[in-house]
Amino acid sequence: MINDPIIVGTKNIENRVVLQPMEGCDCNFDGSPSNLTVKKYLNAARSGAGLIWFEANAVCPEGRTNPRQMMLTEENIETFQTLLCDMREIARKECGVSPIFILQLTHSGRQSIKPMIAYRNPIYEERRPVTDENIVTDEYLDTLAGKYAHSARLAVKAGFDGVDVKSCHGYLFQELLSAFTREGKYGGSFENRIRLYLDCFRAVKSELSSNLILASRLSVSDMVPKPYGFGTTEENEVDFTEPDRLVSILISEGLQILNVTVGNPYYNPHINRPYRKGTYMPPELPQQGLERFEYIEKHIKERFPSLTVVGSGLSFYRMDLFEQCERLLSNQTCDMVGLGRMWLAYPNFYWEYINNLFDANKTCLACSKCTELMRAGKVSGCAVFDEYYRNLYKEIKL
Repeated sequence: MINDPIIVGTKNIENRVVLQPMEGCDCNFDGSPSNLTVKKYLNAARSGAGLIWFEANAVCPEGRTNPRQMMLTEENIETFQTLLCDMREIARKECGVSPIFILQLTHSGRQSIKPMIAYRNPIYEERRPVTDENIVTDEYLDTLAGKYAHSARLAVKAGFDGVDVKSCHGYLFQELLSAFTREGKYGGSFENRIRLYLDCFRAVKSELSSNLILASRLSVSDMVPKPYGFGTTEENEVDFTEPDRLVSILISEGLQILNVTVGNPYYNPHINRPYRKGTYMPPELPQQGLERFEYIEKHIKERFPSLTVVGSGLSFYRMDLFEQCERLLSNQTCDMVGLGRMWLAYPNFYWEYINNLFDANKTCLACSKCTELMRAGKVSGCAVFDEYYRNLYKEIKL
């Protein structure tokens, strides 16, 4: 199954492997790919993966989560065009694959350099205090559809095969989904809370021709108790009522790929990145998180069989990685398997697998040192297997 092609719209994706969006905080200050960024993506091109999902790309300067977040602009578009061209050439020559490239569009909201919040959330604010002055106005939110459309237009011009309208992990759109207490047209009712996400989704769609992919990476459940989280009950159990309504609407608007995720890495990182080892002590066993992912993905796939569903959380598996991927695909839990931390640790894991060279000792340890680097304000990468990031990690520990 994992080696089988899949058709999405008019695009033929040559296998079921997805390299998940992994933010490196390593672009140049103008948002263009730095040497570190280029190295990372050229490694991705050598993976043999059918779909490479580019990291969070800010649609505006104030929506960046750090000064080195990726941001495609009119001024730097040629650097993206060159990178995509080089990646395609490497993938063809070295792997015989023509991968599909999706760009993830985002506004960091509460996690922006200067927090821009949808409403006051006492749970999140225990970690990062804010004031009422950080609440974004309706008038500001009204401007974002135009910014998303502009970024989508640039993505097409740069040569991407599709665009992801991101709503996950506590960023602006995702936080608005739980804005039960916000007043005005972007808060309160379900229709109001999905308004901006839907407006920007439609704006992006208007810039894409029929042969390009419209996708979204969505936190189906924040795993934060209602009314401070989306897709949950007051007892913090998964509640599909609103996620099902939202996904149904997105499909009617043209959604083709749903990249499923769960939780908020700034609050409950073990939810979307099950841990094997490290300094963080999660309040649940990794198996619980893995089972939750499967439960949610299976529900979405059964409810919306025509939708292409990308599974997540799989980097936890090491020796059993491909066995577990095949199981999920054959059980129709998902249509494609997404690997994030894995490709940072072992970029050509899939290419070596199909050439009978796979080495489980090179696989991700699920220790999240890559995230620790990011939280410490450093560029992010695998601090176990890459000497450059390993030395950076030693610095932050000292």
